Amino acid sequence: MSALPFVFTSPYILFGLLALPAIWWLLRLTPPRPRAEVFPPLRILATVLKREETPSQSPWWLTLLRMLLAAAVIFALADPVINPRNNTLAGSGPLVLIVDNGWASAPDWDRRVQTAQALIGDAERAERPVSIAFTADRDHDAEAGTTAAALEKLAAAKPQPLVPDRRRAAEAVIEAMNGTTPGTLAFITDGVATPDDRAALSNLATMQAAEFRLVEGDGRAVTAITGAENGAETMTVKLSRLDTTGPANLTINAQDTQGRILASDTASFAPGAAETTAVLGAPFELRNDFARLSIDRLSTAGSVHMLDDGFRRRRVALLAGETANDFQPLLQPLFYISRALQPYVDLVPQRQADLATAIPELLQTNPSVIVMADIGRLPQETYAPLERWLSRGGTLIRFAGPRLAAAPADDPLVPVTLRQGERALGGALSWAEPQPLADFPNFGPFAGMPKAEGIHIKRQVLAEPTPDLAERTWASLADGTPLVTTRNIDAGRIVLFHVSAEASWSDLPISGHFVEMLRRIVQLSQVGGSSASANAPAAALPPYRLLTATGSLSPEIGTARPLDVKPGQSPRASFDNPPGLYGTESGFVALNLLPPDATLRPIDTSMAGTATTREGLVGEAAKSMRPALFIAALLMLFADTLIVLFMNGVFSRLPRARSAAAGMLLVLTAGLAAFGPDVARADDPKPGDEAIFERLDTTHLAYVRTGEDDVDRISEQGLRGLSEFLTWRTTLEPGQPVGLDISSDELSFYPIIYWPISATAPMPSTAAISRIDAYMRAGGTVLFDTRDQFSSLDTGNTSANGQRLQEILANVDIPPLEPVPKDHVITRSFYLLNNFPGRYNGSPLWVESRQDAAKTTSGISSSGDGVSPILITGNDLAGAWAVDANGAPVLPTVPPDEVQREHAFRTGVNIMMYMLTGNYKADQVHVPDILQRLGQ
Repeated sequence: MSALPFVFTSPYILFGLLALPAIWWLLRLTPPRPRAEVFPPLRILATVLKREETPSQSPWWLTLLRMLLAAAVIFALADPVINPRNNTLAGSGPLVLIVDNGWASAPDWDRRVQTAQALIGDAERAERPVSIAFTADRDHDAEAGTTAAALEKLAAAKPQPLVPDRRRAAEAVIEAMNGTTPGTLAFITDGVATPDDRAALSNLATMQAAEFRLVEGDGRAVTAITGAENGAETMTVKLSRLDTTGPANLTINAQDTQGRILASDTASFAPGAAETTAVLGAPFELRNDFARLSIDRLSTAGSVHMLDDGFRRRRVALLAGETANDFQPLLQPLFYISRALQPYVDLVPQRQADLATAIPELLQTNPSVIVMADIGRLPQETYAPLERWLSRGGTLIRFAGPRLAAAPADDPLVPVTLRQGERALGGALSWAEPQPLADFPNFGPFAGMPKAEGIHIKRQVLAEPTPDLAERTWASLADGTPLVTTRNIDAGRIVLFHVSAEASWSDLPISGHFVEMLRRIVQLSQVGGSSASANAPAAALPPYRLLTATGSLSPEIGTARPLDVKPGQSPRASFDNPPGLYGTESGFVALNLLPPDATLRPIDTSMAGTATTREGLVGEAAKSMRPALFIAALLMLFADTLIVLFMNGVFSRLPRARSAAAGMLLVLTAGLAAFGPDVARADDPKPGDEAIFERLDTTHLAYVRTGEDDVDRISEQGLRGLSEFLTWRTTLEPGQPVGLDISSDELSFYPIIYWPISATAPMPSTAAISRIDAYMRAGGTVLFDTRDQFSSLDTGNTSANGQRLQEILANVDIPPLEPVPKDHVITRSFYLLNNFPGRYNGSPLWVESRQDAAKTTSGISSSGDGVSPILITGNDLAGAWAVDANGAPVLPTVPPDEVQREHAFRTGVNIMMYMLTGNYKADQVHVPDILQRLGQ
């Protein structure tokens, strides 16, 4: 029996055609004619003016156009489809339907449903029962029943992101039929072969159906990604297709977790070829952001290949013992580290100079690795969170330097016990020559690297010999001393480079080995710093996101069970473990649909046993008329709009419309001008800005308020006296001194802060000391004055004020100190000074020690490239500077000597000029003038 020339997929909408007469009547409806009363004086005007007439009804041809428009919309909604087909069932037994609803059926699932509906409709007209089973469902209810029940099962079915299990479906149908011979056995297949097809078709052949129909699509959309390999320079993607009749070009997209396309490439299939590859030549940092690979314009579970945490790059946080200097970046410890790691990781810079604040902020970003460059003492409250982060899987990489060399030996965050101080190799005071690197051991991350040639170590920190030192050493020098050591802490690891991160201690930071060593250590770290990383799963992982049949990820896990990942075995997708992501947000494993290197092959039906009839899906040669009808309706609507506009005279009024638009533009411009002043007032200064501008515009000397009135009064009078002296003798004109509460006031406005130490004053809080530490790291200087005329920092016999100073600095990462050398910049920054007295003249002025002083051969040198962040004295400088309202000294010097007071003021001037100009006077251009003044 032949089919109609065309069918409507939604025939009930055709009832809308019954409304066409009503639409015609509404369009032709004539309103009542208004009654006209003639006003005599207007008769003359009526003969002069042209009368504008409005028709009482639309023209018949316009009404016909609108009727055709309505009919086109109704027919388009009914969706007429030209689709002839043969709908005859064979035999007299039940209709048995086996439907593939695996991943390959998703592109044409609607047509498969229509095909099944058509077969069920044939069974309904023939009054036959229907048995239906779906090959990708976990459970089967294949009992033969009514056509209405079969249609309900068909409506509830949907494609699954799985490979069909046809054997289980065939066994379920055979058991349900219980020996009954079917008339027509229709297998609506996706055309893709599976390993159990032979057994499934053999079982179906035992049913001895009168007719076996193999219904399949064209297979052009059945293409899958079967594997991906992330190489050194590119990522290679393997693809397989079902239809090999002609050439094909497909676009492969690599997307991140937000669905943004990061890279694309074209995969080309040659005629007859079932497999091909695509190469994504994206940089390493982009390839590490790939979260999934997909075939453009294909929406199946097989056209998507998910990438797990192993493809993500690590997040590395950077910390340094001193802040960066933009003017001399090559001398900064983090410069070479950043350059080495930037192409391979996400760097998280240090935003706060205060380590007590910076370390918790960095830990909140959940880094995989934290790199510390020359940090000795850490704030006490930061050790516990760092140790917790390490125990969960974090990796801490530390570099030596002057601060670490001066740190206590009991630091829990170093892998080995260190000897205090550093070892110098080479130079006038050392018999040893700079040492090269030894061969890398055959264990650890550096195994297999070539020997480092041309790298020499000039300084290092030494480790105390222990029985397990060799096992913890990843790299060493030629003399056997360790260069890189390590220690595991639970799931985490500490790695220490026994040299600095910049090129002053060794040539390692400027070599290619430095990049490779850091990269290998970072690759050992766990993604996200979590011990549940996908790199080494050890237990069953719960389902996190599962793949749908259309290739999207869904949080609905349904009946999925945890994934048991066993070492050396690749898990396979199944009913219990559908494809998707297993684990947690911090770490997961990707389970893809197809096993690696799978190949798509056409299904072999030679084992069906009965005469096989092949046919296509319903609508394979069908053409829907809906798009053409909608386009026709849209064109008629556009024509109707133009006709109505023309009849109303809109086109004749275009010049007036342009004039109206110009008038609206003028009104808008005037409105914006009226609101202009209010917009300008949005930038008015805010409360408190005036005080900030005053601090920034004028240099102020600051002192720490200790809480003792006598001490704070002398500090204020002393800084006021020094400010007046600076105004008289120099071009610097400071403002009034400012007393600071270091726990709350902003410290960055002041170049130097004077802190008088008093043992009877309240002990500053830990937060206040951390703010002072951050202030010094950011480039500020603190002048500590114990006012007790002490002469040494490391003797046990100290005064009460000296003990209080030690308590304050106990949790501050201060650099090594030394008394001001004779050739220091501070001795000649303004005046030429040999000592630095205050009220007393017995204490030296302590500054940051110079690490390279022993190497210099110049008679004049400076203390590095910056200003010492800390100055310590006991000479009571503020007591010598203090003056009353009349300018008279408040306190006498000890012994009474006005020359000593003059030198105290000159000491203050030199300190201020040193703070404001840094190593300016260390320049060689000043050497002749200084030697002339010295009489040399």
